[in-house]
Amino acid sequence: MSRAAARRPDGPGPAADAVGRRDLADDVPPETGPPAARAVPPFDPELAEALAGPRALAREPYTPQNLAARQERDAAERPRPTVGELRADGRFEVEELRVPGPPGGPDVTLVSARPAGISGPLPLLYYLHGGGMITGNAWSVLPRLLREWAAPLELAVVSVEYRLAPGARYPAAVEDCYAGLVRVAGHAAELGIDASRVVVGGKSAGGGLAAALALLTRDRGGPAPIGQLLLCPMLDDRDRTFSSRQMAGVDTWDRTSNATAWQAVLGDRYGAAELPPYAAPARARDLSGLPPAYVEVGSAETLRDEAVAYAQAIWRAGGRAELHVWPGAFHGFDTLAPRAALSREAREARTRWLRRILNRT
Repeated sequence: MSRAAARRPDGPGPAADAVGRRDLADDVPPETGPPAARAVPPFDPELAEALAGPRALAREPYTPQNLAARQERDAAERPRPTVGELRADGRFEVEELRVPGPPGGPDVTLVSARPAGISGPLPLLYYLHGGGMITGNAWSVLPRLLREWAAPLELAVVSVEYRLAPGARYPAAVEDCYAGLVRVAGHAAELGIDASRVVVGGKSAGGGLAAALALLTRDRGGPAPIGQLLLCPMLDDRDRTFSSRQMAGVDTWDRTSNATAWQAVLGDRYGAAELPPYAAPARARDLSGLPPAYVEVGSAETLRDEAVAYAQAIWRAGGRAELHVWPGAFHGFDTLAPRAALSREAREARTRWLRRILNRT
């Protein structure tokens, strides 16, 4: 029996236990006391310093009223290195691929990169960029991925240019990611990729999409990743966690921005009682049969509780998850403060996990 046949896409499979069928928000304690009296975890001193001055702009929330202007600004200001720049004087082989998209959808652009001069198939990090599913691009994340992981781990990277909301609502983004993964796995030999060693990963919205992609490949019997790298993942559309209320107006990505992004992604389905787990993985009732997960979040960020709950739900379903809650870290801390000690520790922990996962196979 295939993995897809063994489960209902929106419901528990035969391996799910009673706890796995509970709402992940059931474990969140109610907020007590007036908002002014709430206790907020302090930022790490180095990280707090990075938010001062020009960095304060990063804390301006997204709203439905400013979303279009913010998207225009992001498209104009976010780095978009060319293929030539990404090749870094011949250190990397880089090409842009146009592959068939999901049924009825447009082609999907993939940016494929690998260290130059290495023969034989390489393991692959299939990476989904952040930006709330409303901003970001596949090119801007690559210099760091190539420098920190591709070169030292001899790893290939494919970054996905999925469609953004609200121009393309759910399921556009996750279906773009799935179509790209199917294409890459099916043409692994010509791409120089080892299809048996693929890790799906991403940050923020990309982390949520990576979690959704792991669920989708499991339920459809698609290409099976060996790991999922979920960095401060955006998993839950319901805005019901304690940390979303606790960090309102404090975190770089607060509940206002989060709600704006989810509304853009889901449209009329925002707030619906029933929603597929591929739209918001925290809705999943069955987390069995998933690849090992690395889940990372900050103690002082909006998405803290949903990330912790997701790791716990994987454990309850009998799966493997490594959870890191970085003390005093806000959303996207290592991007805003890359030289901070906590940022360096986080990058080292991610790299150790990737190395273990790749060596295990």
